[in-house]
Amino acid sequence: MSLTDPYVKKATSLPAMPEVACQLMDTFGREDLSLGELSGLIGRDQALAARVLRYANSAHAAPRREVDNLHDAAALLGLRALRELTLSVSVMGAFPHLEGFDRLAFWRGTLAVASYAQAIAPRLGVDPAVAYLGGLMLRTGQILMAMVDPAGAAEVSRHALAPDSRIDFESGILGCAHPEITAELARHWRFPTVLITAFGAAVDPLGSRPFSRLGAVLRLASVIADHRALDVDLAEGLRQTQEALITHLDLDPEDLAADLPDHRLAMAGADALMH
Repeated sequence: MSLTDPYVKKATSLPAMPEVACQLMDTFGREDLSLGELSGLIGRDQALAARVLRYANSAHAAPRREVDNLHDAAALLGLRALRELTLSVSVMGAFPHLEGFDRLAFWRGTLAVASYAQAIAPRLGVDPAVAYLGGLMLRTGQILMAMVDPAGAAEVSRHALAPDSRIDFESGILGCAHPEITAELARHWRFPTVLITAFGAAVDPLGSRPFSRLGAVLRLASVIADHRALDVDLAEGLRQTQEALITHLDLDPEDLAADLPDHRLAMAGADALMH
């Protein structure tokens, strides 16, 4: 029996991803996608549409007047933000509330990873929309770990205080790392193969064959989120934790750090999405 089996079993026990979210993934790379088509797609799922409208009326979206239909929500948010919002709502709504699990802190960090992945992606020739979804999903394996082995997951959290240390502690304490579990969940949810492969590669981007540029983007985005959360020097932190990877990718840490969104803005939407 593999050490990942209990987590894989838990992943396959979760409900399927909403069909609308699956269809949204099919729109990646489409240049002809319109706001009307996107809002019509979201409107097929009434519960999802209601949450999108609730967000559009939140202080975070700052509407000038009440938004009472998806057409107006689409006009307010724009195509990219509306798609990202819908995917975020779909992913966040797929997981149960866990006793003792800080959902707000988790999803704030996750939205930051998604935002950083999206920002890094063009530098490495990766589709920003795919990178955003990858960043949104990357850490969800941690939830499955907390569901299956809450004591073990709590022990990991007690030890993994330094930036980019969690994967190593998970491997040592639980026998596997959360991106591996995320890959199994993504397989269950019928995600594109490129994402499934990238989640597994994020554990050790340079050791994965073939090399996954998306996997590298996701690992770097997570490392950046760790450093930004602790408010420590990002360029120096990247050199200390991922020097071989940034050298392989020919990235300049100072240049990269200067081109990233503000951390507070990157994670700000979590508060509105959870209410």
